[in-house]
Amino acid sequence: MSTSTGLQGRTALVTGATSGIGRAVAENLARQGATVVLHGRDQARGEAVVKEIVAEGGAARFVPADLTDAEDTLRLAAEAGAVDILVNNAGLYEFVPTAATDAASFDRQIAVNTRAPFLLVGALAPGMAERGHGSIVIVGSDAARRPAPVGAAYGASKAGVEVLTRYWATEFGASGVRVNAVSPGPVHTEGTRAMLGEHIAVLDATNARGRAGGPAEIAEIVSFLAGPASSYVNGAVLFADGGERSNLPS
Repeated sequence: MSTSTGLQGRTALVTGATSGIGRAVAENLARQGATVVLHGRDQARGEAVVKEIVAEGGAARFVPADLTDAEDTLRLAAEAGAVDILVNNAGLYEFVPTAATDAASFDRQIAVNTRAPFLLVGALAPGMAERGHGSIVIVGSDAARRPAPVGAAYGASKAGVEVLTRYWATEFGASGVRVNAVSPGPVHTEGTRAMLGEHIAVLDATNARGRAGGPAEIAEIVSFLAGPASSYVNGAVLFADGGERSNLPS
């Protein structure tokens, strides 16, 4: 791991860090010099990522937690300790029509995608404010602004956290804490491959670039928003979707 010193001395908590975008974010922040607290549900997967980061010269530890449980979410915040960077990346999605979305499914998606970030910010941002610095990055989704025939609950949960991003930027900005979001379009991850299977190629036909993104590309944007290069960026939602595809004939 070629480590720079842009985030040397900083500690970052990354939720959902054992695969996909979250893993890429954790690895990238470690390369920038941050000590990374990785969150996930699977102890073995979490420890494997920690081992890889440490083997490449970084510093990391793993804290498991169930973000559908409010008390466990607050325990995660307590065990993470004083962090300088919080990346709310963990996400839960169930892309089914509204009539097929029961109350339990709706509650799970809201709990992980909206309530967990709310609780973590409430627990960790005041400490950042007391220290006079901090960066919070929300990993949203273009589902918040691009409606589809399925996944209304997921879209609502992501729209909610993007609204919260702007509120938190106002609430904590004067204390030196910046809060921003990145809103990815389709990204090739383990989750999208499992969901789409042999139809995974459809992701590459959804935007102006003619390809879906990669986790490392989103991780670069998160690292930018977390680091000093974005010191004047606060309350922004940065779209990382490859550009909207034209409906005009080519």
